[in-house]
Amino acid sequence: MSETSAQTPGTIEKQPKDVLDQLMQPEVQESLTVLVENLPKLAEMVTIMTKAYDLAQSVATDQVLIDDLKGGMQEFVKPITEKAKGVAASAIEAGDRAQAETSTIGLFGLLKMLKDPTVQKSFRFVQAFLEIQADKQNQRNS
Repeated sequence: MSETSAQTPGTIEKQPKDVLDQLMQPEVQESLTVLVENLPKLAEMVTIMTKAYDLAQSVATDQVLIDDLKGGMQEFVKPITEKAKGVAASAIEAGDRAQAETSTIGLFGLLKMLKDPTVQKSFRFVQAFLEIQADKQNQRNS
């Protein structure tokens, strides 16, 4: 304790001297002049920042708004997840059927499949997709 009290008086005497020395430096005086000249702008900025903080604080603590946003997001995401689950289930089922099927698809089987509207739609999609990819590749290379 005696050590602390011995340091305290020395420290107290040094601090005002250091602050005064710093205030006497030309750079510090210039900075203070700039601050004083810009005080109205700084006060306006602080006011705007305070209002923004208050708004953010009220939004962050408004449970009704949070619940509404959460519900809105769930309504937006729910159809997408259901569709993704449906596609995944169909892919799994198709994989299981393909593994269970041991028959060979011959030329006449392929020709019969080509008449199926679903197969035709799939081929048109694949063709359009590949054309788009080729166009994008050509644009990148140009």
